[in-house]
Amino acid sequence: MPDEVKPNVNEAPTHEAQLAAESIASGEEKAPTVDFDADYATAQKFSVSEVDRTGKGEAAAESATAPKYQTSKPQETKTQTQSTGNPDDFLESAKEIGNSNTEGVTNVSDDLVQQALEKGERKN
Repeated sequence: MPDEVKPNVNEAPTHEAQLAAESIASGEEKAPTVDFDADYATAQKFSVSEVDRTGKGEAAAESATAPKYQTSKPQETKTQTQSTGNPDDFLESAKEIGNSNTEGVTNVSDDLVQQALEKGERKN
């Protein structure tokens, strides 16, 4: 169902818009109508290209998004720990995880911490 546009002379942003609003308000010109449902349906037709309606669109998308280089699959490693209550077992497990090449974990030594503290101190 079309909606009628009702311009407000006081809200017209430009002089031309103000003149158009005045001529519509005086009845010299007919107010434009907007059919939102028809406009939406027309916009939906343009939202999908002609190529995408055929099998060629899928092939084009596949080739456009295909990786250019082959990558290796990461090898999954599982670490299982037994709850023994012994702190030495926990430390050993932490060392294994800390030295893992697949994790983003680094080794932090006391010297490294000391250097960071020295760099962070204010120099007067």
